[in-house]
Amino acid sequence: MRTSVPAVAMWGKTAPLHSITAVMITDDQQTIVTGSQEGQICLWDLSSDLKISSKEILFGHTASVTCLAKARE
Repeated sequence: MRTSVPAVAMWGKTAPLHSITAVMITDDQQTIVTGSQEGQICLWDLSSDLKISSKEILFGHTASVTCLAKARE
């Protein structure tokens, strides 16, 4: 059984920049995925009343994320 351990990133008074360059919504319409000019990918929860809250931010790309695509299982 695989378990996941959430990572916690801490920064100063302001979060890192995230200039959105790509947007995708999952098939279940509960998660929005954004790619940024700074090379991050962010996952956002979308509630049934259309409230958006941040879920995860993924770092590691060295170039802008200009396209997002869903992978097949």
